[in-house]
Amino acid sequence: MQETDAVKSLAALAQEVRLRVFRALVVTGQEGLTPGAVAEQLGIAPNALSFHLKELAHAGLVTQERQGRNLIYRASFPAMNALLDYLTENCCQGADCAASQAASRKYC
Repeated sequence: MQETDAVKSLAALAQEVRLRVFRALVVTGQEGLTPGAVAEQLGIAPNALSFHLKELAHAGLVTQERQGRNLIYRASFPAMNALLDYLTENCCQGADCAASQAASRKYC
């Protein structure tokens, strides 16, 4: 992942409603949700939800698929994993993070 892509993803998630929407889609998994289901589940006005879904899609964090008359939104797990990999690429100076944390607690 490029730095600009990471910034775009983080900027999209740096808004309370979008973060809630993304997390709801992550929990749902590959089944995805219709905008109506997301709006009902999270108590978001449909017109506001449309804007937030567009922003998440623009950042590559969600995908949409038409199934009959419905749109189904899903979290883009490859994009999410790429962002997590980017953020933790040099974690703990290349050491296993869990081992590093356990060692640092010994000395606290």
